[in-house]
Amino acid sequence: MEKPRKITSAAKAIALAVIVVLVLTPFLVVIATSLASPKEVIDNGGWVLWPEKPTLAAYRQIFSGSVVSHALWVSVGVTLVGTAASVACTVMLAYALARPKVFGGKPVLLLVLFTFLFPPGMIPTYLMVKNLGLLDNYLALIAPMLISVFNLVVLRGFFQSIPEELFEAARLDGVGNFRILLSVVLPLSKAALAVVALFYAVGYWNSWFQASIYMNDDHWPLQQVLRTYVLSGAQLGNSNGAGDSAMSAPQTIQMAVLVVATVPILLVYPFLQKYFAKGVLTGAIKS
Repeated sequence: MEKPRKITSAAKAIALAVIVVLVLTPFLVVIATSLASPKEVIDNGGWVLWPEKPTLAAYRQIFSGSVVSHALWVSVGVTLVGTAASVACTVMLAYALARPKVFGGKPVLLLVLFTFLFPPGMIPTYLMVKNLGLLDNYLALIAPMLISVFNLVVLRGFFQSIPEELFEAARLDGVGNFRILLSVVLPLSKAALAVVALFYAVGYWNSWFQASIYMNDDHWPLQQVLRTYVLSGAQLGNSNGAGDSAMSAPQTIQMAVLVVATVPILLVYPFLQKYFAKGVLTGAIKS
């Protein structure tokens, strides 16, 4: 390949730098505003790019009460349990649909794809959750979105790309289908599993609409608490009229809740980054 000219490399570097600045600036503003004092927020019109005297007063205030703390634990629990259950169910269904000559495989696959093209509406889903007795139950945040058709198709395509000779060799050793899944398929599917788990985790963590329909406000996850607070501007935490609660401005509280709701899921990406591109491309190309 021809070596790029210096002016081309410089233009690419400048464009990349501009994009990085545009992407990182909102994050820096959110973090800086959450650490700023009320006087700095007022003097800067509600936003701070670099606080002169950083303070954790806003974070102490939101965690001094039970609203954000409880909502955080709800989000963590729903994300962990929901992701584990979704990955397990998706893996088993995708493996069954990926194997040739499975009884009822094609009709089931067509039914699954039909739900992808024609998803159920809000009213039928609500009536189903209500009839199952799951209103104000944490299972209502998991069961309706237990299996994603997109993730199912990605895993099915990845399983189909595994050489058939491995399955035949395992059968010659007297291994059953479940043992083949655990000992042969899953060890070869770490990249795809990591991507699917990440998709599920992000979906559960960012979900708020289901909570607004199925749950009472004392069982809300963090994203619904964040949405309600940002829209209504209501104070969170215990307000004692003194100390940190009296010092915090509404903008700092909003940005602090936003940071708490965003940072945990961002910390997952570095551990799965090496699997992300490989898993998505491998599963998508085959399917």
